Amino acid sequence: MLADLPAQPADALLALIKLYAADERADKIDLGVGVYRTGQGETPVFGAIKGAEKKLYETQDSKAYLGPEGDMGFVEALKPHIFGTGFAAIDRIDGMQTPGGTGAVRLAVGLAKKAGITRVIMGTPSWPNHAQILKDLDLEVVTFNHAKDGAVDMNAVKAAIADAGATDAILLHGCCHNPTGIDYSNDDWDAIAALLADKGLLPILDLAYQGLGDGMEADAYGVRKVMATVPEALLAYSCDKNFGLYRDRVGAVYVMADKDQLPAIMSNGAALARANWSMPPDHGAAAVRLILEDEALTAQWLDELDQMRTRMRQVRDKLAAAGTAGGVDMVPYGTQNGLFAMLPLSSEQILALRNDHAIYMAGSGRINVAGLTMGNIDKFIDAVAAVSA
Repeated sequence: MLADLPAQPADALLALIKLYAADERADKIDLGVGVYRTGQGETPVFGAIKGAEKKLYETQDSKAYLGPEGDMGFVEALKPHIFGTGFAAIDRIDGMQTPGGTGAVRLAVGLAKKAGITRVIMGTPSWPNHAQILKDLDLEVVTFNHAKDGAVDMNAVKAAIADAGATDAILLHGCCHNPTGIDYSNDDWDAIAALLADKGLLPILDLAYQGLGDGMEADAYGVRKVMATVPEALLAYSCDKNFGLYRDRVGAVYVMADKDQLPAIMSNGAALARANWSMPPDHGAAAVRLILEDEALTAQWLDELDQMRTRMRQVRDKLAAAGTAGGVDMVPYGTQNGLFAMLPLSSEQILALRNDHAIYMAGSGRINVAGLTMGNIDKFIDAVAAVSA
């Protein structure tokens, strides 16, 4: 029977990784894979993580299962950083650990489906795995334009919310939008939160890049505003980017609902987790917990996060200063956030960047701005001008 399974299309990003690795040109540039890189092109382990792992090595006395909810000390330690201190609805929020942000999105959407959600409204373009998860869970997807002419398309957002039905949810990026880098302003979030509350629409918030945009506090504004305004919400969180724990898969899902209903809701979350991955991996979450329990390690982590954000802002400023490169206006990239940006290039132009200039990027036009350094960014700008003139 297995022989009857049809072959699935190869993952385009994985194929791009192989092409890049096989390219022998010394000046090649990788803008495809969505990981942070230093100005030297490295993806290092945070010093704070190394410190926490040392403590873990010295003090951890068991590798026994923790249960489907994972490390609840980790889940609780994240709360002040996500929701802030004094968050009024904090007693209506519970959570559990997941394998990365992907596991968190999967669990959040699974809970929504068990609660009766049949359709999910989602802005496009979006992170490709969002659509794959929704399809795999057999949920209908209704899309709206996330951005238009390099800015958030609030008219499309408002229309999508107005057209929503009683069994719909809406999936929103908390900050550092993947793949566009175009975020909602605080005023936008205020309007969105009010509309969601008026409509009674269930928000599923994906906060995968907190701290990589304008800082930990600023990047949480939208999540906090929505969750302070609506009666129920689901939040998927990832530590893979802001702690550099990509391969350790560290995430969490948070549920906000009536306090008396939370135990029953979380029991459904535990059942879904048990059927999907049984128990989440512990190592990375334990390291995050130890960082957040230690004032010195927390300060070190936040300093390292600031350095990441500053470097990406320097790259964006350099792009913006270039003005127009051929047919591409670089100026908006200076006001966008996070790891990603979208170049308005055709598939032929993207292929020309690869073949003629050794610049590798996704076929959608998405680039990882952290792949640019002060040493290669001029080459990139000149290449974009050459293929788009």
